[in-house]
Amino acid sequence: MGGFQRFVKRVRVLMDSRSFQLLLFVVLGVFSYLMMYTNVKPEKVHIELFKPAEQTIRATKTVEDPVKTKEQVEDSIKQVSDIYTLKKEYAQNKVDLISSIFDSALEVQKETAPSLSADKADPDGSKTSPVKTVQEKVSLLKSKLTDEVNKDIPDQVFEALANADATELNIAKDSVITAVNKVMNSRVTAVDVEMARNKAEQELRSSSLHTEMREAATTLARSAIIQNVFYDKDKTEEQRKIAQENVDPVRILQGQIIVEEGQLIDREIYRQLELAGFLSTDKTILPFVGLFLFIFLILSTFYYYVKSSKTEGEHRNNQLLIFSLVYVLALSLMKIISLFTGFRFTDLGYFFPAAMSAMLIKTLLNDRFGVAISIIIGAYGTLIFNGDSPGNMDFAKGMYFLFSGIAAIIILSRKNFKTKILQAGLLLALVNIVLVFSLLFITDGHYTKMEYLFYTIAAIVSGLASSVLTIGLLPFFELGFGFLSSMKLIELSNPNHPLLRKILTEAPGTYHHSVMVANLAEGACEAIGANGLLARVGCYYHDIGKTKRPQFFIENQMNIKNPHDQLPPATSKNIIIAHAVDGAEMLSAHKFPPEIIDIAAQHHGTSLLKFFYYKAMKEDEGTIEAEYRYPGPKAQSKEAAVIGIADSVEAAVRSMNHPTPEKIEELVIHIIDDRIHDHQFDECDITMKELKIVQHSLCETLNGIFHSRIEYPELPNLQRR
Repeated sequence: MGGFQRFVKRVRVLMDSRSFQLLLFVVLGVFSYLMMYTNVKPEKVHIELFKPAEQTIRATKTVEDPVKTKEQVEDSIKQVSDIYTLKKEYAQNKVDLISSIFDSALEVQKETAPSLSADKADPDGSKTSPVKTVQEKVSLLKSKLTDEVNKDIPDQVFEALANADATELNIAKDSVITAVNKVMNSRVTAVDVEMARNKAEQELRSSSLHTEMREAATTLARSAIIQNVFYDKDKTEEQRKIAQENVDPVRILQGQIIVEEGQLIDREIYRQLELAGFLSTDKTILPFVGLFLFIFLILSTFYYYVKSSKTEGEHRNNQLLIFSLVYVLALSLMKIISLFTGFRFTDLGYFFPAAMSAMLIKTLLNDRFGVAISIIIGAYGTLIFNGDSPGNMDFAKGMYFLFSGIAAIIILSRKNFKTKILQAGLLLALVNIVLVFSLLFITDGHYTKMEYLFYTIAAIVSGLASSVLTIGLLPFFELGFGFLSSMKLIELSNPNHPLLRKILTEAPGTYHHSVMVANLAEGACEAIGANGLLARVGCYYHDIGKTKRPQFFIENQMNIKNPHDQLPPATSKNIIIAHAVDGAEMLSAHKFPPEIIDIAAQHHGTSLLKFFYYKAMKEDEGTIEAEYRYPGPKAQSKEAAVIGIADSVEAAVRSMNHPTPEKIEELVIHIIDDRIHDHQFDECDITMKELKIVQHSLCETLNGIFHSRIEYPELPNLQRR
């Protein structure tokens, strides 16, 4: 450990230079690049046409297959049948034509009827004679129709119409229209025309018309029935276009097996391999450029975060150096584990203690740095453990590392877990199991029972290894950087510590007072987010200076007179004030952490010794107030401020007769207000809101300690029988 400590000291000296800090990030970047260089290096694949594949080849990226896509489009277009449209107006037109022919025939019958006067005048005023012959009637009928209609209808039909009477014409008209309308309202293709005409003819043959008229009606019906379904080019093209647009491009998906080991590489497989880029002879540098940009983005973002933080000087250098060491350690461990990845179990990455770096940073620094290292480890893990992934990144493992680290930070943030890292590791193992199984279920892979057991063991090992490595590495960082960790605080809180035993044996009243103050301060500090464990241990030693003259402090004056009654106020003042200075010196001599020494020196701040000051004022009104104040310094941290309040509150409440919740609350408020008005909190970052929380916490704890008790009545003396 001595060598590590000397190394840290040398580096901390160098880190005072801004150029060295920048150089450190450059070194971290180069180190990261070297660690992940082989993970992005394109793999060489030996491929020959019509030769068995030497290995299973998966697509490293998703690419579209234009040949397969074109085939799919053509198949989709072929499946779209030609669209034919029914022309319903054709049926109506033919019905109207048939109706017009019969109406014309009825007009001819009416005009040539015998009842007409021979001298009846035509509309132009001329006289006409009734038409008697069939040919004349036919001629008159044809004159009422168009040449096109006359051309399509045989003369036999006209003769039959001319010979028929009105009743027969009406019957024939209705029969023909019914037959034509019935047939033409259904779909009649070019192939079905003759069948449709025969259907209409069959229907007319069952009519009551005489033979000549029935033949004429049949002829008219057959001529009226035509094709009414026609190919619709526009609609057909529209449907084919829709079908073409609905065809998804055929893609070779990332991770898809193109050829398995031992499988013959035919022309189709060879084409797919070429499409996926495996036959390209060009050496690409894009993966290496991408890796450089990836690392540069991560480290430059973190560098900006460190530079923009409010932390200054040596503390910032310590943070940066600790983060860098954990960064290098975690990345090296990842790379070492990845080298042992075998062919049977390619998921050894799940054994990596993903939360180790987060737990170390959380314990040594803070939550924000812990989240930052978790994000970085998760990002790098996708690259380093990419052996089983088709591309260069395995996002499942990256998510596992990220959320495992964040879970560790959350667990350690809970009360007492920061002091019980091994217990936190057990809980983290359970979280890891849930996390791993969630990822396995999301991917919907088909795993065997042995594989599930493998992942379960990996998750447990990862959680426990994270806590074990954290416990093992913390002492190195504590010694090298002089950090006050939770483990160190637990060690100092051991009742067998020489200084604690000294307080217990030489100043038992002070020891009891220190324990009571510790109970008060720990709860109050945790309530405002300060370090409760530091407050507790600091309270144990804050009055260690009283062991030099224990009988001069009231809590140790049992069955003896108060020696201050025989001393002048100035002498008493010097004795009382000296305990803060003496305590800091004693703790420094025993090489205590600076945080504990500061609490001993600062817990009274520059407050006034009111009792002796007022006593001195009675003797000499010219007494200077400043001479009866503690030398300070004032509280520099939240923990020191809270301990100072708790120290005064405990002593004051202990001196009260029959303390009640109301009296306790009034006393606590008075002590806090007095310290605010005395400017004792001017040099620490505690807020008025936090002081209110401290007040509430102290009152709750004191009410639990000094709760009212039942007064039992005295029992009368009973005479024994």
